[in-house]
Formats: sequence, C-alpha cells, structure tokens
Amino acid sequence: MSRILIIEDEESIAALEKDYLELSDFEVDIETDGRKGLKKALTEEYDLYILDLMLPGTDGFEICREIREIKEVPILMVTARSDDIDKIRGLGLGADDYITKPFSPSELVARVKAHLTRYDRLVGSGTRKNTVIEIRGLKIDKTARRVWVNGRETQFTTKEFDLLTFLAEHPDHVYKKEELFREIWNMESIGDIATVTVHIKKIREKIEYDTSKPQYIETIWGVGYRFKA
Repeated sequence: MSRILIIEDEESIAALEKDYLELSDFEVDIETDGRKGLKKALTEEYDLYILDLMLPGTDGFEICREIREIKEVPILMVTARSDDIDKIRGLGLGADDYITKPFSPSELVARVKAHLTRYDRLVGSGTRKNTVIEIRGLKIDKTARRVWVNGRETQFTTKEFDLLTFLAEHPDHVYKKEELFREIWNMESIGDIATVTVHIKKIREKIEYDTSKPQYIETIWGVGYRFKA
C-alpha cells in the first residue's frame, strides 16, 4: 500500500483529500504545520507528497526544495493562487505537478495514481531504488553512502560509515570489539581494538542527541557494543 503525506493547514480540505485517497486504498498522514510536516517528510518514508503552498512555519516551496534534495518520489503542489510565477517556481524546485484550488477530489486521486504509476514504471525500467535503513530519525542510504540524522545530512569517513551500517543491519546483536575490527577492517585485531572504540565515539558524536545516554549504539560493559532496534 502506497503511503502519502498531505501537508495542508486547512483541516477540512486535508480531511476530504485523505478520505478520497483512503477510499482508493492509499495510506495517508496529515500535517497542518509546515515545520512539523517537513520533519515528517524527511524522517519517514512516503511514496508521494501533497503540499499546500501557504503554510504556517515553513511554506510549500521550502518543503519541496528540501524533500527533493534527498528523495525522488512524486511531489504535488496545491494552492489557491493561480499565478504562473508560483507554478514555474514550484516546478523549478522539483515538483511534479501543480493543482489550483478549488479542484475535485476525484481529480486529485486521478493525478496521484498517474504519478505513482509513472514513477513505478521508471523505477521498474532500470532506475533501481537505493537500499535505505531507517531507524528513529536515522537514515542510512547504503547505495549512495549518505547518512541523515533527523533530516540533516551528516558526513562520515569510510570506516565510520561501514561500522555504523554493519551495526544498524544487525540490531540487538552484541558484538565484541575484536569481531567488529575483524569485520570492518578485515583483519585480526592484534591487540589494536582501541580503533573500534575511537570510531564508535566519533559515530556517537554525530548521531546521538546525548552521547552519555546513547539511543542507538549502547556499550555492553565487558563485552562490546549493540545497536538498539
């Protein structure tokens, strides 16, 4: 089932859109605040976004721009304004379609289906989806070797990325430092397990809100480390 996020501050309109889309077997979430909608859009996975232009907090143009920086799924922009300049700007930022209010809900559903079908056809015709791991605001794109923490991209060295990805792919498994060194550095530790400790410290500084109380990588004293699912 395809997931759709509607970011629309007019609750009656959002509810109507949601009802019609759910009748067509879509899973739909609604956010009425621009900032909250942007955070949800960047930290969760959706197959299509429907954005109103005029929003409290952050407008639809900025939301479109930030989504398009990291995601390729369809974006539909909705507005009561019919100015061509807004349409040109929205499409220039990466929106796939532009709908002017008032419009019929059935037209919206038809456009949503058309864009999802077109996107699926493009993906299926050779454009492969990236392999992505998402856990509580942490997004790891294995294919592109990129990491986002609460929507903000963070830079990692090669070994930091490899170590983080390995642990995230094996949640709730306790690994000894020797095992991690052998897995990531592809050699026996020869007593040099401090390398693992240093890399774990650096990774925590980049992904943890409070390194003294890690929510992702916890230390199992006397044993090693475990990634919390």
